Amino acid sequence: MSFLPEAIDEYVVKHSQNEPELLQQLSKETWQKVLNPRMLSGSFQGRILSMLSKLINPKNILEIGTYTGYSALCLAEGMQKEGSIFTIDKNEELENFAKKYFNKSDYKSQIKQFIGNAIDIIPTINEKFDLVFIDADKSNYVNYFNLIIDKMNSGGVILSDNVLWSGKVIEKLNPKDIDTKTLLEYNKLLNTDSRIETVLLPIRDGLTISRVK
Repeated sequence: MSFLPEAIDEYVVKHSQNEPELLQQLSKETWQKVLNPRMLSGSFQGRILSMLSKLINPKNILEIGTYTGYSALCLAEGMQKEGSIFTIDKNEELENFAKKYFNKSDYKSQIKQFIGNAIDIIPTINEKFDLVFIDADKSNYVNYFNLIIDKMNSGGVILSDNVLWSGKVIEKLNPKDIDTKTLLEYNKLLNTDSRIETVLLPIRDGLTISRVK
């Protein structure tokens, strides 16, 4: 979802870097073969993830929510040559889809793919992270933050996707809507936790950048 007028949004996309050919192929196949293809980061947000990663130049990256691998490959573009990206998803049906594109990329030896519950997997990864991208089930965003915050290097960056949640964060809350309730709690947490400094960008469905002090 985009909160900009359509014409402005089109202009922004047109005047931003194009995605690499491999990602074009991945995107096309995702839309052809995978359920809920709108979950894909897409070319514009993908270039934002790539740019942020290049500016940070992380050694170790953690991604929570692999989906078909698009965002992992974008984040990998800024990774150090000796670095690694650890990407987790609970959907085992998409494991081979993502792996196919990982193996076609220049980063195939640096991508560590995990299938299962991120809450169980994160504590088993004995690394400190320079960059984390949270883009999985919204009801666990607070839990993910609590698991990763002590694994972050000073100056490290946490990126959180879908934090505007199609505008639901400013609407009257349905008590049964656990995702929105959690995102409201999460957005407040990011803005008040003394260990980080945060800015929420109205990019697509909302992207928060939090820097660890």
